[in-house]
Amino acid sequence: MKMLFTRPAALAAVTLGSCLLAGTAMAAPTCEDGAIQVGSVSTITGPVDFSDGPKGAKAVFDQINEAGGISGCKIEYTMADDKADPQVAAQAARDLIDNKNVVALAGGASLLDCAVNAATYKRNGVLSVQGVGVDPMCFNAPSVSPVNVGPYTLTTAMLDYADKELKDEKLCAFFIILGGTQEAYAAAVARWEKMSGKKIHLIDMTLPLQGDLTPYLIKARDNGCDAVLTNQVEPGVVQMINTADAQKIEGIDWLFLASGYTEGVAKALPNTKQPVYLGTEWEPYTEANEANGDWMKTMDKAGLPKTAFSQGGYLAAKVLADTIASIEGPVTRESVSAKLMEGKAMKYPIAGSEYVFGDAAKHAPMQATKVMKLNAGKWEPISKDWYVLPAAE
Repeated sequence: MKMLFTRPAALAAVTLGSCLLAGTAMAAPTCEDGAIQVGSVSTITGPVDFSDGPKGAKAVFDQINEAGGISGCKIEYTMADDKADPQVAAQAARDLIDNKNVVALAGGASLLDCAVNAATYKRNGVLSVQGVGVDPMCFNAPSVSPVNVGPYTLTTAMLDYADKELKDEKLCAFFIILGGTQEAYAAAVARWEKMSGKKIHLIDMTLPLQGDLTPYLIKARDNGCDAVLTNQVEPGVVQMINTADAQKIEGIDWLFLASGYTEGVAKALPNTKQPVYLGTEWEPYTEANEANGDWMKTMDKAGLPKTAFSQGGYLAAKVLADTIASIEGPVTRESVSAKLMEGKAMKYPIAGSEYVFGDAAKHAPMQATKVMKLNAGKWEPISKDWYVLPAAE
């Protein structure tokens, strides 16, 4: 069959052929040993279900594979369940490293993966792009860099927001302490004090996970708190606001972290007059907008619910996929780690900060939140702009 070329097309063909003969073709990732192995360790069964994180990551990788892979390289993704058990978490990490031979981890969302396995990842040269960092070690290890803001940075951000934007003078904080989180929350408050030059009015780290919250609300009222920040999860948020209503407390701004940002909370409090604010970790997941567009399409195609956890898994997978795509030559544990350690800033519409891994003793790259307010049973963004903290020292 005779092939006809226009002059520009012929020139391009000759140029491409010359480059190939000279060995100077555009470099791309290669995978001669088969599919690229990627994994995650997440809490899927046990006291909480964080499975939306790794499922969101898998949806991204599945979409990439359906489109032919990254330069033809498919990604095989393994979701390991740590069951919130340290021994199981350690075994899961060893299996991914030794048996699956993963080149990196991405999209994990766990109560304890970082605390249990961060040192193991470092020893084996495996880096984790954590989807939802929870425990303090996720933000304090050289081998892990989460794509979420995290509860500790959000603590600083919400105190700063109450101080600068809500003009609250007497800021109070009540924390539930699980595991080794007390030092991390204390450091988050201290960071705000250093930034603002002010002192927290009242801090109490004895808030129960379950039980009567009335004594704590009375304490906040009697101490003249203008704003109260807590790290309650969904049931506790509802209980606290209902208790405030029952006690007829007025004049306090109630501040929560992303763990309270659920549609369940909004639906449970349709009639409260309490001013309720919280910070998100990414673009508000309840907002159908351009920034959330690709994430929403990806979740819809995979038949997954649109949750904040799935945003984390999605973003972590995007980061790793883009990192792999930038590799010239074989995709190995060493080449992926080297690329991540270069510290290239990566920007995505769904996040308010640039994501960076880099070569550092600890990682907390995400420093931006969007503040939401509860209004008649719905979460509404206070502004379209991100509220950004100065880079952590």
